[in-house]
Amino acid sequence: MLAACAVLAAEAAPDALVKRTVDEVMTVLKENKDRRKLVELAEQKVLPHFDFTEMTRLAVGRAWRDANDGQKKALENAFRTLLVNTYATALMQAAKADQSVEVRPTRVAAGQNEVVVRTVVKEPGRPPIPIDYSMRRSGSEWKVYDVVVENLSLVTNYRNTFSSEVAKGGIDGLIKSLEDKNRKIAAG
Repeated sequence: MLAACAVLAAEAAPDALVKRTVDEVMTVLKENKDRRKLVELAEQKVLPHFDFTEMTRLAVGRAWRDANDGQKKALENAFRTLLVNTYATALMQAAKADQSVEVRPTRVAAGQNEVVVRTVVKEPGRPPIPIDYSMRRSGSEWKVYDVVVENLSLVTNYRNTFSSEVAKGGIDGLIKSLEDKNRKIAAG
């Protein structure tokens, strides 16, 4: 009984979650390189572990407080779609290369609600790429709320872009800009 509890606790750990997800993704990548399948892969295996509301709130910054509920939902949906497309593109690149991902062990103290899970993407002939997942406990699950690639925060990077869009066209202008980008990506 204790062994079963230990296995369940290990599976719930944030680094175990990242490792399991990375392993599943890498297995599928070896078998399939079709963009539509990679989008499905991202939707099914990766994105359930992301807190898109929090990511969107952090990326939009101060303007988030001024957005009404409908605008917040539209922002979240558009940002989520953009991230799915971005992730699918990254998966396509990974599928073409002989990459491996090392997930470093993460210590989580009792009661700790935020951690950073550090990973390193390795590809022969290239320097390793550090990718860190900032995660927060959401109920009994761990969810990603930021991804830092080579010391560049995804949320901070988008915050700068989003701030500029809000300054030009308000929150609705940002929503339109995100939807336009998503249409262009979907078209080709």
